[in-house]
Amino acid sequence: MRILLDYRPALRNRTGVGEYVHELARALAATAQPDESVTLFSASWKDRLSPSAVPGTRTVDRRIPVQLLNLAWHRLGWPSAESLAGGPFDIVHSGHPLLMPARRAARVVTVHDLDFLDHPDRTHAEIRRDYPSLAAPHALRADHVIAVSRHTARQVTNRLGVPESRLTVCSPGAPDWSRRLTEPADGVILFLGSIEPRKNLAVLLDAYEQLRAHAAGPVPRLLLAGRAGAAAAPLMERIGRPPLAGWVDLPGYIDPDRRLEVYDRALVLVIPSHTEGFGIPALEAMTRGIPVIAANRGALPEVVESAGRLIDPDDAQALAHAIRSVVGDRAERDRMREAGWRQAQRFTWRESAREIREAWAMAVERRLKDRD
Repeated sequence: MRILLDYRPALRNRTGVGEYVHELARALAATAQPDESVTLFSASWKDRLSPSAVPGTRTVDRRIPVQLLNLAWHRLGWPSAESLAGGPFDIVHSGHPLLMPARRAARVVTVHDLDFLDHPDRTHAEIRRDYPSLAAPHALRADHVIAVSRHTARQVTNRLGVPESRLTVCSPGAPDWSRRLTEPADGVILFLGSIEPRKNLAVLLDAYEQLRAHAAGPVPRLLLAGRAGAAAAPLMERIGRPPLAGWVDLPGYIDPDRRLEVYDRALVLVIPSHTEGFGIPALEAMTRGIPVIAANRGALPEVVESAGRLIDPDDAQALAHAIRSVVGDRAERDRMREAGWRQAQRFTWRESAREIREAWAMAVERRLKDRD
């Protein structure tokens, strides 16, 4: 089977979607089938895809402006992926909900979340322009749809109208990290992800202020690790004023090679998002043996289950109490560390690769039936 995988989300500053695409490509290469070839596709005017990005795969790197190609693909359905990548291919697989146009290949799309339907204001201009109006018709035309969690799959069915027969859940796998055996003496309260309003960081700052105001002893520093966009300006301004000034660290985007180093500074990871299509940082933290406090919304309960603390993301007081009780209780952290590590073992990239291949086979079968 000849597969063309859209690698553009992983080209630089890999966040959740980019990390998923990159690690999936690695897993496919590591479990390569005798009759299978995976080609990574990229197109950008300034960023280049290295031929060694994922050993065991081929690469196609075109010097085309991202916005120009997306406009042509999303709105015109042209040019075909085969013509740009020098096909033919059996599968063209998009890393987001909108199709890569193809002449003969079966078309697969990946849906990470549908937050853009309810909150287009939280997205950048291109997503606001295309995703809310095009996600449903593109998903319905796709030969198969991948969702990264059961939560997202239910949304795809209920809101985009995709039947369950054309939908596969393929969750991320846990990283190949060992479990840490000791805690840092001066550990921090960690958030790792994009610094933006949809991550609900204002409530985390409210909770941290309450922790500091009512603490009987020392309170760990708060570390917000991730890239801050323009929409984060009010959060940045607040962090620079008392009572938060001097207590919140902002290291910026964390390169994948440094993520483990950042996790190892944490006593606890906090994810207060109102919605997450999956929540890769929760899985990464549990793999390393770091307790997780997460919102009881979106896919986070599915990922964390009883291994972590689930809180109402609108209740800053409840979040402050959860952080206080975990940070202040070594026995509870030990319990959560063990439970989280066991929970993380349920997610493997090998299983993800198997699920993707099953989805590809169903996509090809449907494409062939349509031709008949």
